[in-house]
Amino acid sequence: MSSVSTRLSSSARLLQRGAGLINPLAKLGGGHGLGCACDSCKPSGSHGKTCVCSACNFKGFQVPAGSRAYSSATGNRGVIFMGPNHVEVQDIPFPKLELDSTTSPVASERQKRKCQHGVILKVVSTNICGSDQHMVRGRTSLPGGHMVLGHEITGEVVECGNDVEFIKKGDLCSVPFNIACGRCTMCKAGHTGVCLNVNPARPGAAYGYVDMGGWIGGQAEYVMVPYADFNLLKFPDKDHAMEKIQDLTLLSDIFPTGYHGAVMAGVKPGKTVYIAGAGPVGLASAAGAQLLGAACVIVADLNEERLAQARAFGCETVNISKGPIQDQIYDILREPEVDCAVDCIGFEARGCGHDHSREVPAQVLNDCMQVTKCGGGVGIPGLYVTEDPGAVDEAAQFGNLSLRIGLGWAKSLYFYTGQTPVMKYHRDLMNAILFDKTEIAKAVNVEVISLDDAPKGYTDFDKGAAKKFVIDPHAMCG
Repeated sequence: MSSVSTRLSSSARLLQRGAGLINPLAKLGGGHGLGCACDSCKPSGSHGKTCVCSACNFKGFQVPAGSRAYSSATGNRGVIFMGPNHVEVQDIPFPKLELDSTTSPVASERQKRKCQHGVILKVVSTNICGSDQHMVRGRTSLPGGHMVLGHEITGEVVECGNDVEFIKKGDLCSVPFNIACGRCTMCKAGHTGVCLNVNPARPGAAYGYVDMGGWIGGQAEYVMVPYADFNLLKFPDKDHAMEKIQDLTLLSDIFPTGYHGAVMAGVKPGKTVYIAGAGPVGLASAAGAQLLGAACVIVADLNEERLAQARAFGCETVNISKGPIQDQIYDILREPEVDCAVDCIGFEARGCGHDHSREVPAQVLNDCMQVTKCGGGVGIPGLYVTEDPGAVDEAAQFGNLSLRIGLGWAKSLYFYTGQTPVMKYHRDLMNAILFDKTEIAKAVNVEVISLDDAPKGYTDFDKGAAKKFVIDPHAMCG
């Protein structure tokens, strides 16, 4: 009987979640279940090797023909950060409608709460982000071996908490990377990137990210999403959404983030725009600037493959290793400055020209001030951290950078920083995708990979591949 109890315990979560699974305990009748204390159900009962009761003959939950078999004993697997430049796909617990990060080695993440306002999602797609790469490179305070990565999530609801009113089982939804309660003063003002109730350490939280509340990441087969009625964006037609899933998966972060950078920089019809960085966020910002009506979008990088990707959808390009940025802008515009600039690189910036191989954390911010016209704006969706153990100097290790703020002041520039409030944009951008006003998946060059191929995706992305890697845990994205 002890072996039976072990098998039942390890499969209990699957019984509760798996639609169509056959429950052998139903044959016992009389209310018997996993917690039953009757003599028959106790390990100390009279059952033996020859017992023929339903419990003792349990061979595991039966999956009907045509259904997808579960891949592990827990019914869930995820991508775990193990240490610098090392991630692994491992069995992880099946999500519950609760958060318990009290055992986290990162003290600031520790919290425990019930989440009956949440849902459990079957992950349809989950993307590798440049912000994930900062952690994987060892450029944050995250220790290895406990964090399930991933904050860009799209999924189908398989379970709703008791307090969820409007989201229903079966809904296909986009998950903003910001976790927001919808109740605090910041959320009510639309600043969902700095919710006051989801992180004990500081305003703002995210899935699978260090110092962001200890919430479990979504590079997994299943994930729990709190405050579901407030956070989730339900797609109006599931079949139509699945036809465009490679575009819609980008609504959880990079498309709103890139777009936000352009909006905050003041991009409008007829404006000229300089975008630093041709990674996925930079390319998304370029596509966003085009959607906003920019006359000319100039994307800068030193990776020729990524610059070619920018040119593929109508952008002009600058190679920062080929000489002064203003001279290259002059060749394009016949003037050395632009109306707006967007920093899509952040704190792992490189120098320009002969210094392009050297890390210079403030380089992009200083470049943006130099190339932006007086009175212009600089949007900064690129990530800057409060702690960087791999920084080039002691000041930068604590987020202190050598900015030419006097130049910015003299030119009357304005700056907009911080996490993108995804909910401010995701519905409108969803409609732009559904009604064929943008092809964001083509712009950022989406490549769909399996969950097992996630470690290779991280390696290729770190090498500078001109791709946006989208993980497809259940082979649903085509």
